[in-house]
Amino acid sequence: MHDLMHDLATSLGEEFYLRSEILGKKTKINVKTGHLSFTKFSDPVSNDFEAFSGIKLLRTFLPIGLKDSPFNIEKTSRIIIRKFTYLRVLSFCGFESLNVLPNTIGELIHLRYLKLSRTSIKILPESLCNLYNLQTLKLNGCIKLTKLPSDMQNLVNLRHLDILGTFMKDMPRGMGKLNHLQHLDFFTVGKHKENSIKELGGLSNLHGSLEIKNLENVISSDEALEAKMKDKKHIEILELQWSLLNNNGVDFQTELNVLCKLQPYQDLRGLTINGYKGTKFPDWVNNMAYHKLTFLNLMNCINCCMLPSLGQLPSLECLQIYNMNSVQVVKAGFCKNGDCSLVTPFPSLECLSFFDMSCWEMWGYFESDAFPRLKKLSIRHCPKLSGHLPNHLPALEILEIEDCELLVSSLPSAPTLQTLSVKRSNKVLMDVFPHSVINIEIEGSPMVKSMMEAITNIQPTSLLSLKLHDCSSTISFAGGCLPVSLKALHIRDLKKLEFPMQHKHDLLEQLSISNSCDSLASLLLVTFPNLKSLQIRNCENIESLLVSGSNSFHSLSYFEIFNCPNFESFSREGLPAPELTRFKVSHCDKLKSLPDQMSSLLPKLELLGISNCPEIESFPGGGMPPNLKTIWIKNCEKLLSGLAWPSMDMLTFLDLGGPCDGIKSFPKEALLPPSLMLLHIFGFSNLETWDCRGLVHLTSLQQLDIHDCQKLENMVGEKLPESLIQLSINECPLLQKRCSTKHSQIWPKISHIRGVKVDHRWIS
Repeated sequence: MHDLMHDLATSLGEEFYLRSEILGKKTKINVKTGHLSFTKFSDPVSNDFEAFSGIKLLRTFLPIGLKDSPFNIEKTSRIIIRKFTYLRVLSFCGFESLNVLPNTIGELIHLRYLKLSRTSIKILPESLCNLYNLQTLKLNGCIKLTKLPSDMQNLVNLRHLDILGTFMKDMPRGMGKLNHLQHLDFFTVGKHKENSIKELGGLSNLHGSLEIKNLENVISSDEALEAKMKDKKHIEILELQWSLLNNNGVDFQTELNVLCKLQPYQDLRGLTINGYKGTKFPDWVNNMAYHKLTFLNLMNCINCCMLPSLGQLPSLECLQIYNMNSVQVVKAGFCKNGDCSLVTPFPSLECLSFFDMSCWEMWGYFESDAFPRLKKLSIRHCPKLSGHLPNHLPALEILEIEDCELLVSSLPSAPTLQTLSVKRSNKVLMDVFPHSVINIEIEGSPMVKSMMEAITNIQPTSLLSLKLHDCSSTISFAGGCLPVSLKALHIRDLKKLEFPMQHKHDLLEQLSISNSCDSLASLLLVTFPNLKSLQIRNCENIESLLVSGSNSFHSLSYFEIFNCPNFESFSREGLPAPELTRFKVSHCDKLKSLPDQMSSLLPKLELLGISNCPEIESFPGGGMPPNLKTIWIKNCEKLLSGLAWPSMDMLTFLDLGGPCDGIKSFPKEALLPPSLMLLHIFGFSNLETWDCRGLVHLTSLQQLDIHDCQKLENMVGEKLPESLIQLSINECPLLQKRCSTKHSQIWPKISHIRGVKVDHRWIS
């Protein structure tokens, strides 16, 4: 809608339509308002719902992106349903703690649209089936919901039933009577006549996607035929799913006959067959008549020893074959039937994936013109595969091979290859190193050594990203120099790698070193003048970072050092990085201080994380970075026991974690920065007392979360700050009990807070 038209519509409808960020006692609502949307409740909902006094004909009650609010959600739903009997649209979407829908919902006989998505509802009242005018029922994301009301067949005007993300064990009886139904995410086949697969036969208007579950409950081909799948012309994406049950006693012929009769309409765009127990697929699976089929998944069909001939499907773009444990050879028939000699095999296929093929041993012979448009080939977890890969893939851009321990093969001829990933596989021979490759990821000693040799011999000039993992051999870069074009280098578990420090690497932007380079004691940052991201993890021998002279790292925006027990110091020059926004240091037992001059050298720093650095006692002198907004500190007892922290005017979020065994009372007076708006405390193992006096000066504090402090029981001081809007206490059993019972020593200190949540439930 054009902005001018939007403004005109808003002006004309302002008496009848109201969009509000916050809904509460102070919200002004016109008595003629018929349609309301909002984001947040600002006050607990009372019995008379003051904001709606005088409103009689509300048609729409629609919270949008509802944020966590301090109110009794069950009480709220009862009041809304009782008060607004003319509603056409009602949504409780996002009311996460709503676990019961009142029986009075059945009195909203004018309701067309009901949305209960992402609630905790476990069961729906039978009265819901009185809503004969209901057209849309949205239940997606109701993960505790396992069944629908038994009389769903009465909702004769229902068009959209959204149950994605629920776990329906059975469908209610008579679903086939909902002949106006257009959208149904899935149908679970039951064992009884009233919820069997034949109920699908009456749902002739279904559109879009449909998943049919528990097909093992279909006992005959005649029963499968009653589903009338071939008549459902508007189904575009279909998944046929059998439960992954015991394979004993399967009648293979019956399985085949059932799948034969589930043949869908020929305009299908996507098909998944999951858990089929037959030994072969029916002919319709590879029928050329499915000219619109673009993606096909064959999954967990453990008895099929031969793949269907899929190469003749003219529009197939994506094919995934997963856990076909009886397949030993992918034969030439996979590409062509005998009567299709003039058809180019897989003429449109762009993505081909083989996953978890435990018995697959080799590829068969393929025509040289097969896979003319294949862009991505993924082969993962195929431990017996030893035969060669297809030798000519002219359009291939991505090749991924993982957990193929026996595979020894040359790279396919692939002039457009850009990404090569080989993990935990024997060897892919680099007879011809593709100069087009820009991303390489290699894992495992044989392949890492082979790749380093290839890089030495070829000296690639297009390589942008290199990831090398898990090699126990002594390796190094030729001439102590990285490939000249390299922008990202990630190395992990290469302890004997000689890290190249002799030359500058002007183009390198990302560097990650993890559990590698044992000979590296100091990292000279001047070697990487344009670095944007630096991560050093699990490097036992590194002791320091060095900065030469007055060099400034104008591009560095992210820095992390993790689990380097011998790391003692940053450069004496500090860390001059004017663009740095995120700084993390963790598990550095010997580190006693943060970089000096943080205020001037890190002017844009927004996040500071310090974890398990027991020797750090205080923040550095000279003040903290002026833009620092978030700090998280875990298990740094000396730092958390300090007298006071320096001024941090922009700091709004502070996350403090234990165990910090020596801290029994927290926080000390004047310790925390006064600008805080959100304070999160977790995991203090011996914390017994919360000292409200340590928060008196926090006049901007709005939210306090206390989590997993098992010994916390008492609060001292007058009360928590008046500015607090929300207090959450979880996994603190002693304090939770006293709050829930409104103990006389605790409740006066927190009763003024608008929302108090204990064990994930609002108590005020």
